Amino acid sequence: MVIVAKKEKAMLIAVDLRGDANWHVEDAIEELRELAESSGAEVIDEVICKREKPTPAYFIGKGKADEIGLRCASQKPDVVIFNDDLSFVQHRNLEDIIDVKIIDRTQLILDIFAQRAKSLEGKVQVELAQLLYLLPRLMGKGIMLSRLGGGIGTRGPGEQKLETDRRRIRKRVAKLRRDLDSITKHRATIRKTRQEHDVTTVALVGYTNAGKSTLLNTLTDSNAYAKDQLFSTLDPLSKRYVMPNNQKVVFVDTVGFLHKLPHHLIEAFKATLEEVVRADILIHVLDISHPRAKEHINDVYEVLRELGAYDKPIITALNKTDLLESPFLVDRFFNIAENSIAISALNGVGMKDLIEKLNSQLSGLIQKIDVFIPSNKMGLVSRIYEEGNVLNADYCSDGVYISAEVSKRLKNIIEKEV
Repeated sequence: MVIVAKKEKAMLIAVDLRGDANWHVEDAIEELRELAESSGAEVIDEVICKREKPTPAYFIGKGKADEIGLRCASQKPDVVIFNDDLSFVQHRNLEDIIDVKIIDRTQLILDIFAQRAKSLEGKVQVELAQLLYLLPRLMGKGIMLSRLGGGIGTRGPGEQKLETDRRRIRKRVAKLRRDLDSITKHRATIRKTRQEHDVTTVALVGYTNAGKSTLLNTLTDSNAYAKDQLFSTLDPLSKRYVMPNNQKVVFVDTVGFLHKLPHHLIEAFKATLEEVVRADILIHVLDISHPRAKEHINDVYEVLRELGAYDKPIITALNKTDLLESPFLVDRFFNIAENSIAISALNGVGMKDLIEKLNSQLSGLIQKIDVFIPSNKMGLVSRIYEEGNVLNADYCSDGVYISAEVSKRLKNIIEKEV
């Protein structure tokens, strides 16, 4: 008999601080609901609070906290989820009044990450982020800490219980950082190998659930995990692809971005996001069927700026056109997003146009060569055939005259060799 785990009942709290002109509080709580449901919760109530600024003691004010406590007493949720990060003091004071496990936005995101991480790298990064979040909050032992190991906001790699001793946690953090350093060095070795073999890297970036993994599957005929939910994939995935001009590229799928993505999460996932920083070109996958698509553009660009990747060449793939009520709705995004192309990654629509646009973008990295290669350097000829586009080749007894389109990097190698 299969035992199905009972869903935790969640009450959501969103605070309108009137400080985010691009996002309405109704939109914020809708996204919080999607995050909660992605973590496996059943949302039973939603509360919107309006304040000029958060209070140091309760974030929402004691009167509102008392009101939420009464609602919890009648509805009996298992967890109360805030859409903002809470300090230790706010966390403790709210739990004293509400008497229900409380988690904030960062804990919720980390819980989803803990469920999605499959690789060793992903698990290390999630555990490191969880410990860095927990460390400054070990001043006391509230409901959240007393229930570690059970439910939303308390999951971690292997479901292990987190020690409350600061020294042991710091020791564990140091170990995880060493592990991440090793992973980073391994990635650097892979990138160096790509460069030596003249392989261009194209990183797929975008808001979570924009369709990056689906696009990767469609372009490369792969079977990366793709599902209609927030953060369906956490671990990066690379797939090779041969362009029409015979140029080799590697498409890299990356973790999705999010509105108000906490800075320390970006720091913890630097090893994964390094692929974005080191990529030659970015494809920004945008779900234009989403009602907040324009806001998603700003959120993605904000993360790219923080990573130092905003100035890279960017192609915007206007995805999920199959979900639009009218095809004319695509036109407004052509004006908003430069260098864009309309596609449906699920149905394969626009893939040829996307590849042509990418090929055009890559053409700036391609140069023509006319060179004679002697017979003792025939390995270069094989490399030109493998990595470039041969236009003409005339063989003779002592070598070959060859005309081809190759990358700048390969051209430099050939000129040094011959």
